[in-house]
Amino acid sequence: MAVAPLDEAAMAAARAHQDRLTKPRGSLGRLEAAGTQLAGISGECPPPVPEPVAVAVFAGDHGVLAEGVTPWPAEVTAQMVLNFCSGGAAINVLARHVGAEVVVVDVGVAGRLAPAPGLIDAKVRPGTANLAVEPAMTLEEAAAALDVGASVAADLVARGFRCLVTGDMGIGNTTPSAALIAAFTGRPAVEVTGRGTGIDDAMWARKVAVVERALVRARAQGMDAAQDPRGALASLGGLEIAALAGFVVGGAAARVPVVVDGVIAGAALLAALALAPACAGYCVAGHRSVEPGAGAALAHAGLQPLLDLDLRLGEGTGACLAVPVLQASAKVLREMATFDSAGVTEKDA
Repeated sequence: MAVAPLDEAAMAAARAHQDRLTKPRGSLGRLEAAGTQLAGISGECPPPVPEPVAVAVFAGDHGVLAEGVTPWPAEVTAQMVLNFCSGGAAINVLARHVGAEVVVVDVGVAGRLAPAPGLIDAKVRPGTANLAVEPAMTLEEAAAALDVGASVAADLVARGFRCLVTGDMGIGNTTPSAALIAAFTGRPAVEVTGRGTGIDDAMWARKVAVVERALVRARAQGMDAAQDPRGALASLGGLEIAALAGFVVGGAAARVPVVVDGVIAGAALLAALALAPACAGYCVAGHRSVEPGAGAALAHAGLQPLLDLDLRLGEGTGACLAVPVLQASAKVLREMATFDSAGVTEKDA
């Protein structure tokens, strides 16, 4: 899937326009940078406001739960999917707040789910294998999950959505996320493995050891994340993580901004960038999760988050909260007066 570079002429026009607005140059800080990025994405200056907005929550289960990396049982994944579909989860509340639509994609939930409003059945397999002892999935399954994400992005854009938000659900998915982030960044497991749902010291130490075992096993089997991102996803990832990577690439290929959430989305982002480096220009880091792997992923990707609210829930919550900030950056370029139009005297050169 081809991802075009950002439109440099539109970005140059946006920078020049920013400098003519009734404010000191650069005084709106990263809001100006975000507006310029939107111009490059759309190829227009001023850029259109990125709306309407869709949040895609990809769900999958994880065999690594057998290692005792979380106190939550696997059946919570399916239960939370139903909660999303009934509108009762945090992401539903925040999506309603910002005027976004939520779709939920079953790409790897272990249990069978009944049809529900907003639920897309795209199950590749019912959960992954235990990545501590064997590859989480096959290469074919990883490719299928990538295709699911890319297809969901393309379908949403075809429906008229002009801003995509990454969401996720999967009990235990901070463990494969940490493993992938370690693999893509080269950082040790202890630096990128967090406490997820708030585990105690003993469980965290076990989780770090599990990530280390998975990395040793994967490398012994010839995994090279930089050279073979699909292989890394198959060996260390989750079905929802692979789908999220495809979603990022699909959104970028459709030339719409993709607002990235926390640590799970961060792992998917690194895979997406390894698959299609030009995706970086279309990605907006919604927030900085308190999970250490999230910060490592953003640093590796060269992205600065719009918000930092000490969040660690996932689901797309932090990214959703960042949407109004991103939209405001477009409105500044579209609606703010220039010195000439407002009759305001500029400072002396």
